[in-house]
Amino acid sequence: MTTVLDQVNSEAIARPAPRLSPADAAEVPALLVEHLTKRFMVGRKRKPVVAVNDVSLRIRRGEIYGILGANGSGKSTLIRLVSTLLTLDKGRVEVFGHDVQREEMAVKRVINRVSVDAAFFKKLSPHENLSYAARLYGMDARDAKREAIRILARLGIGEKRLGRPLEQMSRGMQQKVAIARALLTSPTLLLLDEPTTGLDPRSKLDVQSFIEEMRDSHDATIVLTTHDLDEAERLCDRIALLNDGRIVAEDTPDGLKTMIADEYGKEPTLESVFMTFTGRSLDDDIGEEDQNKEDDS
Repeated sequence: MTTVLDQVNSEAIARPAPRLSPADAAEVPALLVEHLTKRFMVGRKRKPVVAVNDVSLRIRRGEIYGILGANGSGKSTLIRLVSTLLTLDKGRVEVFGHDVQREEMAVKRVINRVSVDAAFFKKLSPHENLSYAARLYGMDARDAKREAIRILARLGIGEKRLGRPLEQMSRGMQQKVAIARALLTSPTLLLLDEPTTGLDPRSKLDVQSFIEEMRDSHDATIVLTTHDLDEAERLCDRIALLNDGRIVAEDTPDGLKTMIADEYGKEPTLESVFMTFTGRSLDDDIGEEDQNKEDDS
């Protein structure tokens, strides 16, 4: 028996991608993903879990591109594949024309990543963690310190807190330090994997404002996964919906809302868009997938 959700997903997958103008087609994209697939083995007697299933996308320079999906839908796996932390099973990924498999070091020089659970030397201070990151990227120590102070101040962390061990700071403050660490290297592609999850409202607004500033003043391209529909609508130029490892819809926020109203007679909200194309809430867990293969909360 065919359900409404099956019909919606079938139509979304079958819908042709929007035509690119000659200028868009000629420009090397910031991120090109073609037929990307990743499977995980979860036990000798069990079938592999397909985390990312034949995903293709093209992100233009200077975009903020959002990826929405329920827990376990494959968002973090996709980010890790792009950032070279995982190997591809099938398909191709290019960052500014550099293949992530053949030119891994070239890719690492132009990207940085912030995850929902950032890793630190927690006995060390924000200043010491950022100084260490700066040295890894060959930055001048004085320039790095000055820029770190500026970024942290913009995110609401004053200079007097820079000497306190990270383990004594709140989860929100630690996440701001993670964002500052990523921005310190001036990446041209910034991968933000749920960067505002768990932050208080004020900290969340600080981070969102800084993301907009990064895009506008540093010509950065940003890929953002988020559970916050308001955040996605505010920040993202385009949004892709990921469901069971597949992209089932992609458009601007307004384009998605118009489509759901015109074609399906639903309320023109991103929540309605998400429920229609996935059949679940953003807070739903897909199941064993995110327990066995990724921390995709």
